[in-house]
Amino acid sequence: MDQMDRKILHHVQQNNQLTHAELSDLVGLSPTSVQRRLTRLRTDRVITADISVVDPEAAGRPLLMLVSVELARERADIIDRFKRSVRNCAEVMSAYYVTGETDFVLIVSATNMADYEAFTREFFYDNPDIKGFKTSVVMDRIKASFHLPLLE
Repeated sequence: MDQMDRKILHHVQQNNQLTHAELSDLVGLSPTSVQRRLTRLRTDRVITADISVVDPEAAGRPLLMLVSVELARERADIIDRFKRSVRNCAEVMSAYYVTGETDFVLIVSATNMADYEAFTREFFYDNPDIKGFKTSVVMDRIKASFHLPLLE
């Protein structure tokens, strides 16, 4: 990946709807060169997804929770099983396997507190592999981004 790829990625992270012509104007390459580079970046899995960020409130899921999860035991099969359950759960927007006092940190979406309580009963309390969890309710989403700083 060279500096031109980084420029393209910088702009695509800000707006993945830019046309090849618009990107070419921004980075100083021909639209064909931009298209070729984007294709390679996707093939090489540098760009892993083209997503749209949806406003949780506008979508009717205004509550966001940060949830720290501690597993009962740290065994590979338990960790793998929990990772699978997280990947298959629509309410979990993001998940991180972390070091420290907790094993995982999740970002969970809910319509209201009753919805979140129902989620906790099914997802956490009914899972014997979970020792405990702690929830922090997001009061204000200050920044939500997958943007990586690529330009120096």
